[in-house]
Amino acid sequence: MTIRVLLADDQALLRGTFRLLIDAQPDMEVVGEASHGREAVRLARSERADVVVMDIRMPDVDGIEATRLIGQDEDLAGVRVLVLTTFEEDELVVEALRAGASGFLGKGVEPSHLLDAVRLVAAGEALLSPSATKGLIARVLSQPSPGDLADPQRLATLTPREREVLTLVGTGLSNDEIAERLFVATVTVKTHTNRAMAKLGARDRAQLVVIAYETGLVRAGERQG
Repeated sequence: MTIRVLLADDQALLRGTFRLLIDAQPDMEVVGEASHGREAVRLARSERADVVVMDIRMPDVDGIEATRLIGQDEDLAGVRVLVLTTFEEDELVVEALRAGASGFLGKGVEPSHLLDAVRLVAAGEALLSPSATKGLIARVLSQPSPGDLADPQRLATLTPREREVLTLVGTGLSNDEIAERLFVATVTVKTHTNRAMAKLGARDRAQLVVIAYETGLVRAGERQG
């Protein structure tokens, strides 16, 4: 199955470089290029993109608002957004995750890492590494403004095991790591994760992480033992 990628960046040279890299892969292809967020939303729909590689800073509609519009559109429920940014923009990164992004990368990323990231988010995983990045997300999400706090009662629909798995997802553990921690099969962890996503209305693991912090289920610096 070929991963259909949309490139959204106001720098034509960067888009061209990414296009050459992605189109050279046997399992992915670039299906469109957008120079601003409004165009990105339109092309995501018309070109049936699987992954949008989205710059944050763009004219007209920026990448965060474009990500939010994609996340709110039921017709684009299968579209994943991978945000490109500089790591100095901590709060913008977290805002993008809250808007529905599946993860983010720095613009200076190694080509192989970009390709791996596209494959990862296309599979519905969250790109919240390396560890320093997880720490950044934990720090900012654990200190939201009062209006941003999610109601802890939102978690009431979860079973005790689903809640336990959500807590571990929130700390950045992979399915394999969670399975090892709980002494269960990886497929069992996937099942609990998918059920938690369905009950909480989360598009992917990145949104589960956001929910875990905003409801207070996980706090910055906690270690699950």
